[in-house]
Amino acid sequence: MITTGWLESGIIIMKKGLLSVFFAYALWGFFPIYFKLLHEAPALQIMTHRVTWSFFFFLILIVLRKQLKSLFKLLNKRTILIYTVAGILLAGNWFTYVWGVNAGYVIETSLGYFINPLVSFMLGVLILREKLRPLQWVPISLAVIGVIYLTISYGRLPWIALTLAFSFGFYGLIKKIAPLGSIQGLMIETAALFIPAIGFLLFSEFNGSGAFGHISPLVTFLLILSGVVTAIPLILFAHGAPKVPLVTIGIIQYIAPTLQFLIGVFLYNEPFTHDRLIGFSIIWLALVIFTFEGFNAHRHKLHHASANA
Repeated sequence: MITTGWLESGIIIMKKGLLSVFFAYALWGFFPIYFKLLHEAPALQIMTHRVTWSFFFFLILIVLRKQLKSLFKLLNKRTILIYTVAGILLAGNWFTYVWGVNAGYVIETSLGYFINPLVSFMLGVLILREKLRPLQWVPISLAVIGVIYLTISYGRLPWIALTLAFSFGFYGLIKKIAPLGSIQGLMIETAALFIPAIGFLLFSEFNGSGAFGHISPLVTFLLILSGVVTAIPLILFAHGAPKVPLVTIGIIQYIAPTLQFLIGVFLYNEPFTHDRLIGFSIIWLALVIFTFEGFNAHRHKLHHASANA
């Protein structure tokens, strides 16, 4: 009876975690619609507003949770440096994403998040000296082939997708050695960029190019809301991820770029040619192999562990 009770409790906890992670990725998937509503504002101003309002949101959250004093005790030069670098990478990712969405490249931004897991694995091999299982080389090789094919068919390197994939890949790499919790870390990341961000916004205001309060009430409201919009999926993910198996998260994460891709094609009518279909299909095949291999390896690991128990 006790075992059954613990099992039922575990299932309920996992279901709640699964819902949190699912809604986090779903919200990220609908981000193009939100940032398209801000298309009249320059991308750099949108990004700096996002940094500024996110900092205020996370600061208020930490104060309400009475964690501010304990957070200051954890800070040292190494920690500040880690989160400053992470913040710069995150800001670069945000700027590229917003610019890409509002310049009409929603499909290409989705490509960046499709290939991001493969880039993360590649960085793990090159920098952390992690060893890949033999079958894992297949999806990585296919992804490279897909990017080369898209480069040839586009007539240019898909730099938006690659910038998003590598900036977020390096961000994830930095976060591997980051010592703070997710919300505390995000506050320090945005705090590191707060002074430059607010300085740029004040400069924009004084030279007459500021968007805040000058375009429309809707744009002003959405700029203020960008901090909450940024924070909610991150909090949902931070809440749900520890309760959900990593393999499951690996599958769910493709909800976001899939929704972004569908929004780009069907809502904003971005061109999706036969050549792009071939390039994307190569990358989608890589992701199918990558996900299946990870799921299969996880299943064998669990089977081996139960056999030795």
